[in-house]
Amino acid sequence: MDERMRFVIRLKDGESMASLCREFDISRKTGYKIFERYEQCGLEGLTDRNRRPFRHANQLPEQVETAIVAAKREKPHWGARKIRERLLRKLPHTIKIPVASTIHAVLDRHGLDGLNPNDLWFADYKGEFQLGDKRYCHPLTVTDQASRFLMLCEALESIREDLAFQAFERLFRERGLPRSIRSDNGVPFASPHGLFQLSRLSVWWLRLGIAIERIRPGHPQQNGRNERMHLPLKQEATRPAGANFLQQQAKFDAFLEVADRLGVDKASLANWENNRTKPGFAYMAAIIRFLGYNPLPPSDGCA
Repeated sequence: MDERMRFVIRLKDGESMASLCREFDISRKTGYKIFERYEQCGLEGLTDRNRRPFRHANQLPEQVETAIVAAKREKPHWGARKIRERLLRKLPHTIKIPVASTIHAVLDRHGLDGLNPNDLWFADYKGEFQLGDKRYCHPLTVTDQASRFLMLCEALESIREDLAFQAFERLFRERGLPRSIRSDNGVPFASPHGLFQLSRLSVWWLRLGIAIERIRPGHPQQNGRNERMHLPLKQEATRPAGANFLQQQAKFDAFLEVADRLGVDKASLANWENNRTKPGFAYMAAIIRFLGYNPLPPSDGCA
């Protein structure tokens, strides 16, 4: 908004549209549109407009979402699969019932997933990338479903099973054992040649009493929370990449430490740092303690 306001003020002071558009690196069409919005709506016309569509082609019908929430509240211990079976029986056949992963997402959105920390972890590898020394890094990440915390981000030289064993041993010592771990069907979490596609790693988890959940092949959205976390991780800790594995691990550790000390998940932290969202009031005391100063501008007393 500040850039648009400066543009309009200078235009009203008599500067030419062409020279201002060149200076602000915008087209004349955009320049005229900004000025027309100001003429029609005043300062409000200079604010960012909501680009969210009025409706989404795949948006869940309100009737179905209401039925999902009602079923969960009636049967708090039911999971997405049981709720889906109930909807198939109760709702008319003309209504398309969503898959279990969509029902999971609805419950999560309404705070009804019913999970506690360490109930379910998501394990995955973020895509490989090249370090400064030309070697490739394969980050192993583990996220907790309930708290949304990224608990592990290990810079590994490959997806070898022995490296994953070492990383999970350290994590289990630090965080305890989860009830379940959800992963994709790739190595080292699964083995295409093993009985029931079990790898040595997943057999070890079972022996420790950890239940195994696998997403359907070709459906990464079922591990969506971990997939979404990979974007801020990539932006904050791999651009630029470290010169070697030690430097890259230090960048991952710094990314983990700041969020842990503020008590917020990594995606929210990245959104704050890139001005996509602002921290809530509840986090301000921790932010001030961490920074040593108040980052917010002083209030001018205006409402």
